[in-house]
Amino acid sequence: MSETGAVGDTFGPVGTDAGTADPFGTADLRAAVLAAWRDSPTRLREDAATEADLVRAGYRDRLLTELAQNAADAAVKAGVPGRLTVRCTGRTLSVANTGAPLDIAGVHALTALRASGKSGSGGETGRFGVGFTAVLTVSDELEFRSTSGSLRFSRELTGAALRASGVPGPGDGDVPPPVLRLAWPVTAAPAAGADTEIVLSLRAGIDSAALLESMRAEAVDLLLELPALREVRIGDEVVRAETRDSRRCAGVRELRISGSGPEQVWWEFRTARARWLLPLRDGVPVPAAPDVLRAPTRSDEELSLPAVLIADIPMQPDRRRVLPGNHPGELAAGYADFARALPRDSRLVLVPTPGFARSETDGLLREAILRELRTSAWLPVVAAPADAGLDEAPREDDADDRVAVPARASVFPDLTSELAGLLGGVLDPLVVPELSGARYAEALAALEAHRLGPARLAELSAGLQRPPAWWFAFYSALEPFVTDPLTVEELGALAVPLADGRSVTGPRTVVLDDELTALPAAVPVHWARLVHPDASHPLLARLGAQRARIADLLSDPALQAELTEHPDDPETIEAVLRLAVAADPADLPDWLGLLELPDSSGGARPADELLLPDAPLIELLVPDSPFGVVAREVVAEYGADALRAIGVGWDFGVVTETDPTGPDHHLADEETWWSGLAEDPAGLVAVRDLDLVDDAAWPEALWRLLTTERTRPLLGDPDGYTAWWLRHYARIDGIALGGYRHPADTEFAGLLPELPITGLSTADLDALRGCLATPGTMDRDLVEALLAALADSEKTPAPEVVALVHARLGAAVPRLDLGTLDPPDRVRALSGAVIDAADALVLDRPWFGLAVPADRLVVADPATAADLALLLDLPLVSEQVDAEVVGPGHETDWAGEPLGVVLRRLFDLPPQDGPLILHDELRIRLTGAVTRTVTVPWWQDGSATHVRRPGRAA
Repeated sequence: MSETGAVGDTFGPVGTDAGTADPFGTADLRAAVLAAWRDSPTRLREDAATEADLVRAGYRDRLLTELAQNAADAAVKAGVPGRLTVRCTGRTLSVANTGAPLDIAGVHALTALRASGKSGSGGETGRFGVGFTAVLTVSDELEFRSTSGSLRFSRELTGAALRASGVPGPGDGDVPPPVLRLAWPVTAAPAAGADTEIVLSLRAGIDSAALLESMRAEAVDLLLELPALREVRIGDEVVRAETRDSRRCAGVRELRISGSGPEQVWWEFRTARARWLLPLRDGVPVPAAPDVLRAPTRSDEELSLPAVLIADIPMQPDRRRVLPGNHPGELAAGYADFARALPRDSRLVLVPTPGFARSETDGLLREAILRELRTSAWLPVVAAPADAGLDEAPREDDADDRVAVPARASVFPDLTSELAGLLGGVLDPLVVPELSGARYAEALAALEAHRLGPARLAELSAGLQRPPAWWFAFYSALEPFVTDPLTVEELGALAVPLADGRSVTGPRTVVLDDELTALPAAVPVHWARLVHPDASHPLLARLGAQRARIADLLSDPALQAELTEHPDDPETIEAVLRLAVAADPADLPDWLGLLELPDSSGGARPADELLLPDAPLIELLVPDSPFGVVAREVVAEYGADALRAIGVGWDFGVVTETDPTGPDHHLADEETWWSGLAEDPAGLVAVRDLDLVDDAAWPEALWRLLTTERTRPLLGDPDGYTAWWLRHYARIDGIALGGYRHPADTEFAGLLPELPITGLSTADLDALRGCLATPGTMDRDLVEALLAALADSEKTPAPEVVALVHARLGAAVPRLDLGTLDPPDRVRALSGAVIDAADALVLDRPWFGLAVPADRLVVADPATAADLALLLDLPLVSEQVDAEVVGPGHETDWAGEPLGVVLRRLFDLPPQDGPLILHDELRIRLTGAVTRTVTVPWWQDGSATHVRRPGRAA
């Protein structure tokens, strides 16, 4: 049969089977496809639907991108610079290119719909694969013209071929036939100067001007993505790309794109699987705007990287998403080499700034890039001494380019060259001054470079051995950074050389050589530290060395050493007490209590072992308390305020320590408390000397603790030492505080008494809660108290309270040492009666509670019934009583029995596996420890559930 056809005035006639040359054998291809469609109409519908899906979704906006990829592949194959020309004449769009012409493999790929003709070598990106389907977004009639032969694709001709072959269409008229499955040879040749030309007859409704404008917008991106393309011409506008080696960066290429607006310049760096492009603005590299992954052309994977990424990574057929199973993070390999290749002051441009990832791929790439940058040597650092170890030697072409791994480097914000010169041998590696400004702070933080503040610098100075002149230069270099009180505080630990050759920590602990004259003449401050005259710099005065504060003088470690060796030195006593009266006690150290003072008996004791003559604490202590009373003449001489400031007692003392390492604070029973903690405490704040309080004085002692600002918060912390000690050892009316309950804690109502101290407000009782019995403090003492209360027949707790307490006791068993507890002789039954332990049974299966007398049962949580039985040394009811259901009943299942459905809804039961057995009268015969026959409403026997029908006589 002869085939001819034309579409408007755009194309000429197609070849016939016996006429026009058919170099690609399209007649046989058409025959094979038509035969396949005739034999399998489903295949025709699948081909039509697949082609339509690709047009609507996968390639809806990729016309020029896909044709440009084919052009780039053709240029690579032919080894020539790629040129792409797009023209639109009337309703005809032409896309021509240079490079290898169409071959038979390309024809098969074009007509196979699901296949590609690219070989996987040679750098092809999309040669005649399914991407060619993008032409159908604008046309149903097109020609592929090549110097090796030309083809026509036509929806109209395909429909005619189907009708001529007797093949039914793919649908009921709503599904058009596919275009790219059948091809016809044509004689038309490509445009002059082109090796291949795609000619498209634009579909009605396609705005040709808008189409060309959108293609112009893509031209620069295509030249970035496809290095084989050197020129793209859209109408009369030409965009060209030129690449050359960078004159500023070894291993970096410079890509210039001109012809569309201002010239755009990029630095290009290649790794094994990626091309990285960094834009330049006025010759300075800047971060790229948010972009997408290009593989090599634009995808839908949004990125927020500082450089444009053109990667070699498998994509889904529509090239919009990364193919599942691939690892985008692998593309980061070699990224640090790009950073190393840039000028020193531009390298941090390549660090991704903190922020939310724009896609999953973006997140993986950001993590991988940061990991690559953190662990590779590329970050410029200050020159170090010859014997300092660096992560990588300087490059041969740049002797000053010393680099380090960022995660091992330190950065001092806004580092100056003067300070860098002094720190080069102190901190290694140290980021160079030009990268230490605030604009780079985020990037360096992302690289995990160690940020050094003034405080850290001061800390590091403590171990330095330098001549005084070096210290003077160091202080001069530091001075510009001391601009606010916070920096002054941070430099509080700065090392200072002394005149006697020693070096001490903290300018506030030293005085300048003229400071002794500023002190009161009558105060012999003989432990003051003098700065070496060659290191005496005005900065030290700004940091606190100009005039020594009283609190600083009294906190001097030299004074502590003096008190340790000579605590009774008269000059030291005079100086300390004269200064202490004017100091804030909160600023003074505890060790001032080492100072020995005369007591009322004529002897001498450390200040922290003395009380003032009128101290209220005296009336609370036992008669043989180890505390002494300071001599009244000392009080008259120096005043009570000075004495209290250094530790002479007035009220309860408090011990404080940050990060304590063990029970070494001389607190009563501290080892026992410490051993019961789940982990070491982060800090210790505890009232001391509680063991010295007289038992009869505890009501008044509690008032003192409640009304003192420092001690009141400690009473509410059940895990703290103070509340723990009071709970176990402080007794009122012979009962430890842990044996009393808070009025609001009803769980122990009827078993434990309330605290018998009158006048306590609700807020006071709440503050004392940590010292009282609570369900959360079920230790051995509370368990013993509850067991004794349960066995006391004079107490009348509610059955619910008894059950809750039994449940708490059972839950506490795993934490108790049962070897230290004696089982009770009498226990509390469900009925509320106190019974002999020999008659009691622990209810472990709830249904036995319906049959066994309540005055024989001890009820708790079934989950902990076995632990409760172990604690009370009682048997479980299920082990001592045998039960037998009397009568067969009517066996059914839960789903088929209306009563079963109602019971499951009523009691929110899960699906039941066993049978449901209904009885008009449900009787249970008990034998063993209890012998009786009773009627019950419900019973469980293995997996079977027995239920008495409602409304039936019991």
